[in-house]
Amino acid sequence: MSLAVSLIDSHCHLDDTQFDTDRQATIDRAIAAGVRRMLAIGTGEGPPDLEAAIRLAEKYDILLATVGIHPQFALTADRQTLDRIPALLKHPKVVAVGEIGLDYHYQPIPKVEQHALFIEQMQMAHSARKPIIIHTRDAWDDTYALLKQHWRSTGLPCILHCFTGGAAQAKQALELDCYVSFAGIVTYPKATDVHESAKLIPLDRLLIETDSPYLPPVPFRGKRNEPAHVVHTARRLAELRGEDFELIAAATTSNFQKLCLPA
Repeated sequence: MSLAVSLIDSHCHLDDTQFDTDRQATIDRAIAAGVRRMLAIGTGEGPPDLEAAIRLAEKYDILLATVGIHPQFALTADRQTLDRIPALLKHPKVVAVGEIGLDYHYQPIPKVEQHALFIEQMQMAHSARKPIIIHTRDAWDDTYALLKQHWRSTGLPCILHCFTGGAAQAKQALELDCYVSFAGIVTYPKATDVHESAKLIPLDRLLIETDSPYLPPVPFRGKRNEPAHVVHTARRLAELRGEDFELIAAATTSNFQKLCLPA
């Protein structure tokens, strides 16, 4: 790839133990592929540790960080841990709250605890004037309803990470003024609903990510994902939308900068 083309991986889990033996090399490969920023997601292994991404962002200049509690940790998010979040959001490399949201795929995490955690973290993000990054799995209707009730009126950005919805959900996301981020799933031949969504999202609402080490794009299915692979997601989006790869790269980079690195 030409170094004139810049990409941003807007969602990666570089704190994962799968990167313990080659984290620097992974970052170097991303830079060589044209990736100019990576957003390290700070949910880590869950409470009480909230600083997984901050530790990496302090070590690597190219990384930015988030702070947040994933819904799968709703039962272990005690008051002491929650009360630490506002101070951590003041860290100079923390640009968003996330990933937060709802996950009904795994049981038995009660919905009431997930909802309460989601709402409280939205309130913290509002107070800190930070964007939120949303995880939703098998929970779209409730996620949409809670965002509509508790977030839309803030006027602050919302990023739907690793979007897996179809056209109807994409239209609802745009109704809420969300940014929509596509991961490697958009490269999968059978992900036709995601393909249709990718065609619908306006260029100024589009983001790309890897969610590494998860969800590797074609041609890396079955292998560990990493930020360098975001180029394959960008190329597939360009093909689906009938647009130039360079346009997708420039737009998604500009969108991320506007969201997370405002002047």
